Amino acid sequence: MKRKIVAWLILTSLLLMLMPGQAVSGTEEENSTVSNAPFQINAKSACLMCANTGEFIFEMDSHAKRPIASITKIMTMLLVMEALGQNKITLDDVVVTSEHASSMGGSQVYLAVGEEFTVHDLLKAVAIHSANDASVALAEHVAGSEGVFVTMMNEKAKALGMNNTNFLDCSGLTDEGHYSTAHDIAIMSRELITKYPKIIEYTTIKRDTFRNGTFGLDNTNHLVGKYRGITGLKTGVTDAAGYCLAATASRDGLDLISVILASDSLTLRFKESEKILDYGFSNYEILKIERKGEIADYVNVKKGLEVSVPAVYEDNCEILLKRGQKDKITEEIRLTEHINAPVKAGDSAGEVVLLLDDKVIKSIPLVAVKEVEKAVLLKMFWRMTIHWFSLARR
Repeated sequence: MKRKIVAWLILTSLLLMLMPGQAVSGTEEENSTVSNAPFQINAKSACLMCANTGEFIFEMDSHAKRPIASITKIMTMLLVMEALGQNKITLDDVVVTSEHASSMGGSQVYLAVGEEFTVHDLLKAVAIHSANDASVALAEHVAGSEGVFVTMMNEKAKALGMNNTNFLDCSGLTDEGHYSTAHDIAIMSRELITKYPKIIEYTTIKRDTFRNGTFGLDNTNHLVGKYRGITGLKTGVTDAAGYCLAATASRDGLDLISVILASDSLTLRFKESEKILDYGFSNYEILKIERKGEIADYVNVKKGLEVSVPAVYEDNCEILLKRGQKDKITEEIRLTEHINAPVKAGDSAGEVVLLLDDKVIKSIPLVAVKEVEKAVLLKMFWRMTIHWFSLARR
């Protein structure tokens, strides 16, 4: 009897081991994230982010490290725009092509050693044509050398919280050791389009020319001019990276970023990006509360020369909502019981909370709009005297 039980247990164990879906094999990368994508996506990694708020709507293996090809140039453009914003360079600066920049392969505008172009022209070549030589020329102009510029790229990535990214060049020609993730690319893309929206003037150009009209520039992002609301952003392809696209689009105030990494074909990367963006626009909307500086109420002041002070909205805010939820949002002003004098402009005075189905989904700080001095005896007497005299004159 015991032999039969042992034999039965061994047979059962073998059957369980052979059953499909029970295996735990697979790479760490394959098991690195749990997909919450609402539909099948033909790519190895993907995500959808609301650029207004930075929230991810869905992610699919979005933390898996992968080669990203020319998607790299999003960071290159970000640092160029940052240098422009800080007045370290100007769009009219003339850049002289170095031997190193001229030696770049892949997609290029065939810069010759010593050839001169403005930052504006080179930025067009990068944003529209994904020119590797123009990327290096801009990097050298900003940092002095591509190597120093790459250090800046990695420092910026770290500052943005792009924890699974490493850059080795400014163009994306390197595959081994040069990587990012769909999640990190969305963060990087958001930084570029929200901090430096002028880049959209370049990334939405469908067709232009270079070198005094002798060289055509056709946008590698085929959604430009085709997909409603498209604002950019960058394509990428190598044998190792596959077909990649970070696409940005805006409709009715809702700004979305979709990222596709390692899709099977050029056509698919655009088709899948459209599918992702369509899902976002069909199912979500943005609620904008633009009341910065507007008085919400008055908060009591204790031991002050004035009994109350206006409490104003500290800032505007944007809230990502599923479609149909806007009308269900309610607001509730929650004032601080009182503020002790002296009061300074900007002191906390409470908050406005936004509720959905009686649950707080967002709070906007309220702050005092002006100073209120502490009520010392001499000052109070002086104020009362002025008040009496003004009454007597009436």
